[in-house]
Amino acid sequence: MLDLEKELKLWEKNYQYVAGVDEAGRGPLAGPVVAACVILGPDFPKNDPELAEINDSKKISAKKRERLFSLIKEKAAAVEISVISHEVIDRINILQASLLAMKRAIEASKIKPDYILIDGQNKIPRLDIPQETIIGGDASVFAIAAASIVAKVSRDYLLVEYDKKYPKYGFKQHKGYGTKQHLAALKEFGPCPIHRLTFAPLAPPKNKNPRFKKTPNH
Repeated sequence: MLDLEKELKLWEKNYQYVAGVDEAGRGPLAGPVVAACVILGPDFPKNDPELAEINDSKKISAKKRERLFSLIKEKAAAVEISVISHEVIDRINILQASLLAMKRAIEASKIKPDYILIDGQNKIPRLDIPQETIIGGDASVFAIAAASIVAKVSRDYLLVEYDKKYPKYGFKQHKGYGTKQHLAALKEFGPCPIHRLTFAPLAPPKNKNPRFKKTPNH
């Protein structure tokens, strides 16, 4: 189990509600980016054995993530997510979309955090709450790891639903990432309405046609 060293130090400094924030879906060729905000209060069960498996979402199985997702929602003071569509990603770029998703998740929370711990190196702009960025925070800070699980499970659910609407692409399996299966489907069918058209190999080189042409049936 990741310890709560960071959170404990902040609680000792009288920051009552500490939020961990992370996103899922920066790299895929399709679908939204999803951010999660998990807020822990000073009464959070610090030695709960059920929470011992919380870690970076990429290090644990899908089945375990789903179980921990429910546990986090039960034990945290507040949990909120925000979804930013592929259209917005194409318009403002993935970094800005990720930061916007984080900001909206924080602002939508029923509890306003007193301090925010963010995975990565980019602070959230236009936010009037003390914040700290931590590279690799999803593997070292409990609240951020919890947020990584919530974001990942939430996004995976959305891509499974998209798979029902666009079954030719295999979204249920690869969740929009550029796997061989996905690239083969793109070559055969072209992009569907949830593809990110500014992402390579979908984005055309300057003054050239797109590599994968959109087909009429999409």
